[in-house]
Amino acid sequence: MTIDDAPREALRGGPRELLRWVATGAAVSRADLSRLSGLSPSTVSQRVEALISQGLLEETGAGRSRGGRRPRQLAVPTGGAVVGAIDLGAHHARVGTLDLSGRVVQARTLPVRIEDGPEAVLGTLLTEVTALAASSGATTSATGSTTADALRGIGIGIPGPVQHATGRIVSPSRMPGWNGFDVAAFCAGRIEVPVIVDNDANLMALGAHRTAHSELDHAVYIKAGTGIGSGVISSGRLHRGAQGSAGDISHCRVVADPAPPCTCGNSGCLEAVASGAALVTALRGQGVPVDDLTGVIRLIDDGDRQATALARQAGRAVGEILAVVVNFFNPQVVAIGGRLADCEPLLASMRATLYERCLPLATQTLLIERVAAGQDVGITGAAHLVIDHVVATA
Repeated sequence: MTIDDAPREALRGGPRELLRWVATGAAVSRADLSRLSGLSPSTVSQRVEALISQGLLEETGAGRSRGGRRPRQLAVPTGGAVVGAIDLGAHHARVGTLDLSGRVVQARTLPVRIEDGPEAVLGTLLTEVTALAASSGATTSATGSTTADALRGIGIGIPGPVQHATGRIVSPSRMPGWNGFDVAAFCAGRIEVPVIVDNDANLMALGAHRTAHSELDHAVYIKAGTGIGSGVISSGRLHRGAQGSAGDISHCRVVADPAPPCTCGNSGCLEAVASGAALVTALRGQGVPVDDLTGVIRLIDDGDRQATALARQAGRAVGEILAVVVNFFNPQVVAIGGRLADCEPLLASMRATLYERCLPLATQTLLIERVAAGQDVGITGAAHLVIDHVVATA
């Protein structure tokens, strides 16, 4: 059983939680960790020593005495060890390095053309990440590949369905040439550290949850941009389902007449009705000259009647699908991220539909909000995916 598969109650006092308490400042000593976890001092000491041996924790000196021996202070190393992260989108990618507490060390946004294919796109992004890692202290071998001396692994978010266990992309609707591509195997031939691949909405969910709502057990995070999807947190951990497709709401059918065709071959899917690409298509069909989602958002911000009406319709469609999810799953928070999260008419319409369609018990204490972690939420989730892997194998 990996740390990602363990039930939440089994994680209390586990290596990942001990690391998180030190990283957030909640604990600065073994005594603090014992108090927070309820574990015996000997058990805590054993787990701390394992984390120290893996370079995930370090002792930084003696703390304040409370009547006995001065305790050794603990900290997450801030110099040297980093994890790499790639959050790939249809037109841009956010790449970065983060320390072992999940804090961003360096990050940059790069233009990409997803239609250039996986080898070209991923090859370029791996080069960028290893260059960032090298400037953070990672070393490069004589063959030109980055070693694991400081770079502990790379997490990659893909804007399409990913079979998490294998790192293979399965039937992506907006990624020509990517179907069946084994991302993990491709990267393994070019870099000497673990590479973990997941869907971008899952990584946004993981990053947002660890940043803002780590104390909550059940949450749904929606990523609404050019496409649309969601990630699910259940019992405090990322829930992927049997094959990794849990949370994929993009091809749930929304009642629409006439039902617009979807890239998956069906009609009336949520992505075909409520995504950024759908709004662009709909506005063009009404004779409004708009090039991309940026143009759509600009029109909505300017109060354009047609764009605002379409945004409200999209919000209702998202709300209808989420109402089923909320009634079925009963989360504590529903948060929307992505470029459409700042579209107030869409958000207001989604919220109203949820309250209208959900049972009162399901919405009684439900938080409905924007993802607040900013543009680095995806790479934060990718980094935590790697950190969890490193801790689980410590």
